[in-house]
Amino acid sequence: MDRPGFMASLVAGGVAGVSVDLILFPLDTIKTRLQSPQGFNKAGGFHGIYAGVPSAAVGSFPNAAAFFITYEYVKWFLHTDSSSYLTPMKHMLAASAGEVVACLIRVPSEVVKQRAQVSASTRTFQIFSNILYEEGIQGLYRGYKSTVLREIPFSLVQFPLWESLKALWSWRQDHVVDSWQSAVCGAFAGGFAAAVTTPLDVAKTRIMLAKAGSSTANGNVLSALHGVWRSQGLAGLFAGVFPRMAAISLGGFIFLGAYDHTHSLLLEVGRKSP
Repeated sequence: MDRPGFMASLVAGGVAGVSVDLILFPLDTIKTRLQSPQGFNKAGGFHGIYAGVPSAAVGSFPNAAAFFITYEYVKWFLHTDSSSYLTPMKHMLAASAGEVVACLIRVPSEVVKQRAQVSASTRTFQIFSNILYEEGIQGLYRGYKSTVLREIPFSLVQFPLWESLKALWSWRQDHVVDSWQSAVCGAFAGGFAAAVTTPLDVAKTRIMLAKAGSSTANGNVLSALHGVWRSQGLAGLFAGVFPRMAAISLGGFIFLGAYDHTHSLLLEVGRKSP
């Protein structure tokens, strides 16, 4: 990937990530509280809906930038003809690689954020300090495996679907999609991917919120899913599905639209610069 393309992916991904995380934070808080083991009301209900936002603000730019740098680089590395039947596979591999790298940044931010969301009276920095004191660095990475296991299937659905919808729309109108059209495709792709991966999101939330030393805190996704199924059934596995779908559909619209628009703008600026 050339330097302008690299920088465009870095900045565009970061801008898109910050935009989504801050705008849709209240929906994310509601989803987390619906999925928490103590239940929505005991986790805070609608009180302190922006609890944990500093953690999201700090982590969103580097997280999204890391994802898109990796995503675009792997797509470039695995370059295939646009009409090739291997194109969806290329997008899947690129998205999966992007998630593995981005989760190195996302998981610590997510752990602190989710604990703050269900403990609205506790300051974010205090939660961060407590995790380091009680569990060490590994405490910040609790749920890394479950997050990757959530994000890879999500990306395997979302990004090939997004790229396919854009390609179809471009073919139908005989020119490349505009930013708003890319955003609409992103909303559909994100909402569908969010719905089918909600059980994995529930497992990830339970693992991150579990008390240190408990069986759930060990990070076994199947065990967490079994525990939810046994205590709450199908409704428990899909707890928070509607705010998750709403947040990710809107997020897909903003995130992928903002990414495409910023990326195109930066590449245009790069071409005009001497």
